[in-house]
Amino acid sequence: MTELKQVYTQQTITLDLAKEILEKAEEKGKELGMKFAISIVDKAGNLKAFSAMDGTPVLALEIAQNKAFSAAAYNRATHEWYDRLKDDPPLMAGLVHTNRLVVFGGGYPIQVDGECVGGIGVSGGHYTHDMQVCEAGLSVLLAATKEV
Repeated sequence: MTELKQVYTQQTITLDLAKEILEKAEEKGKELGMKFAISIVDKAGNLKAFSAMDGTPVLALEIAQNKAFSAAAYNRATHEWYDRLKDDPPLMAGLVHTNRLVVFGGGYPIQVDGECVGGIGVSGGHYTHDMQVCEAGLSVLLAATKEV
């Protein structure tokens, strides 16, 4: 008899890892001397950890969460979207109206052993600054890999 599989197991980020990434990202934000909102979501896009530096622009709070959601939902860094969309008008017109999708830098998937387990999103500076803060947070994963 053939076994029918009705469910599968999917990895997702732990609270401990989310906090480590958040802490490292906050350090970079302070180093840059800017006010950032930093969001960490699990694989399903649910908020896992969040920080808003004192004085962060109000709109940045929602944008950071949407960047993290976009990165986790599509397992794609948000800055990669524009190049993919810019020469495809129907896709550009449709996707930019997709709720919570962000198509500029500052959101990255969080990958462990090649599998997307969540996302990080940062907002508050120019998107290039937001990307630097994300990359600093994700450096936790590189350090952990080297320790193994």
